[in-house]
Amino acid sequence: MVSASLRRAAAKNLRANTTPHERALWRALKDMPVAGSHFRRQAPIGPYVVDFVCPAAHLIIELDGGHHNEDEQARRDLIRQRWLEAEGYRVLRFWNSEIATEMPAVLDRIYIELHGGRDAEPAPLKHRRRVWRRTVTPPR
Repeated sequence: MVSASLRRAAAKNLRANTTPHERALWRALKDMPVAGSHFRRQAPIGPYVVDFVCPAAHLIIELDGGHHNEDEQARRDLIRQRWLEAEGYRVLRFWNSEIATEMPAVLDRIYIELHGGRDAEPAPLKHRRRVWRRTVTPPR
């Protein structure tokens, strides 16, 4: 298992080296009305570092490039997603091409996941700090 300090260092490195698609989505998420909450980027959760997370809504957003089509990477993504879902998170995946060409639709989908519908008023979300259970290890 990778130590917490190594995961934090990896997350910090990823934040310093974001892709253009991650930067575009990050700018859009910062403007999204998420009353009482926020998104974090390149955040360590358990043994993983996720692209974006809204802790209050337990919502994770992952951006995938072309290499996620490869069989081995797709298998690792599925294992990772199942582990995160078992920890109580919902995981949304978007292709980089969707960020580049369909940003309004991506933001609509995120808003719906956060608030339950396109016409729903943003309800205040309350962050519930959760202690990661060290006894759970992801499958290999």
